[in-house]
Amino acid sequence: MTGYRVTHRTTYTYSKRVQDSVGQFHLVPRSLPWQRVHASSVVVDPAPGDVSVDTDYFGNSSTYFHLTEAHSRLVIEATSDVDVDAPAYPDAAQRPWEHARPLVHPREPGAWRATEYALESPRARHADEATAYAAASLAPGRPLAEAVTDLMHRIHADFAYDSTATTVTSTVADAMAARAGVCQDFAHVALAGLRGNGVAARYVSGYLATQPPPGRERVVGADASHAWLAVWIPGTEQWLAIDPTNDQWANDRYVTVAWGRDYGDVSPVRGIIFTKAKRSTLHVSVDVAPVDVAPVDAH
Repeated sequence: MTGYRVTHRTTYTYSKRVQDSVGQFHLVPRSLPWQRVHASSVVVDPAPGDVSVDTDYFGNSSTYFHLTEAHSRLVIEATSDVDVDAPAYPDAAQRPWEHARPLVHPREPGAWRATEYALESPRARHADEATAYAAASLAPGRPLAEAVTDLMHRIHADFAYDSTATTVTSTVADAMAARAGVCQDFAHVALAGLRGNGVAARYVSGYLATQPPPGRERVVGADASHAWLAVWIPGTEQWLAIDPTNDQWANDRYVTVAWGRDYGDVSPVRGIIFTKAKRSTLHVSVDVAPVDVAPVDAH
């Protein structure tokens, strides 16, 4: 078990005052069998007149706010204290990958919950090139864990991490053509490829620990929001989380915030402003700091 204090600060600055701002954020980590959220808070400055905290369709914490006070700067700061264990996966992860296709095997336990994650989504469209790319890892009868791990290795080897290669509007086809992008692109490529072959997989948004354990190298994606994906393990309610950006399975250094079909379902902060400002700037700072975990009293 590893404890973290996660701080995510988003600052918008505008060239002229904003009259009205409506927004939504996914910034509070999920409570999960392998992840315990001890405390969390989100502060919006200036304070909005209307704030509504809810759970969205995918079970994520989702907060809506409406700010009508004129402002030239908006700050959203989330702080959470979380303990994380390395996920444990059942033997079913060694079953043939073909069984992780809920539309083909609808009688598999848990298939009905996984079905929507086998369909294409707005930011993970079924691109022929992505489907063919993933198919090279999906040999007939290959164990699911082995197949998706091979796909993860290949994306890590074949795609360059380059923040200038894509934008927030880039498609899977764009990333495939560039063979470059960022963590969101790599997750979307893997999602599109797997779904194009019928496999159910979901997009996961969260963070990586800033400070690695002793003897471990710092990984790409620290000090920023991170993205990976999780593949449905057939016959169970569990999902195998893989990270193509860093070529590893998710472990106790990963803090899960939200999941959905793709980035559009779980973007950390999004909204609409009403203003005459012609320029705006966005600054995001993230810190995932290890903290001591209090021992559990067995008595």
